[in-house]
Amino acid sequence: MEGLFRQYIKIYRSLMKHLNELLEKYHLSYSLWQVIVYLEDGRTSTLVDISNFYEVEKPSITRRVHRLQELGFVKEVPSTNRREKIIELTAEGKRVYQRCRKEITALEHHISKGLSEEEQQNAFQFLIKIQDNIQSKEGLYSE
Repeated sequence: MEGLFRQYIKIYRSLMKHLNELLEKYHLSYSLWQVIVYLEDGRTSTLVDISNFYEVEKPSITRRVHRLQELGFVKEVPSTNRREKIIELTAEGKRVYQRCRKEITALEHHISKGLSEEEQQNAFQFLIKIQDNIQSKEGLYSE
């Protein structure tokens, strides 16, 4: 279907704009939010783990973590390996996560208004399949 991905990118950009506006009052951007979400379940993590998960270069994650440390949202945890930096959310980071999560959930409900549960489930499955295809590169360069 020609134009499908053009429409997806248009929607993506609009969604990122709204998310960044929502997060701005907490001095966050979506890229910073991603690190918070990754750490949210209480686990500690290395920068390499986060980098690998989001498929982002480690220096980008390092800059994000430094900014989150400045904001008081993450802290470094002692490690037996001095070359490995381990981080976790602070109490303030957890509080900000909860506030932002509520607002993002409200945004998600608003933008999915009018979609049935089945349509939402189909869209979710569609996106997972697209992601799997991209990762496996099946048909990525075929005619």
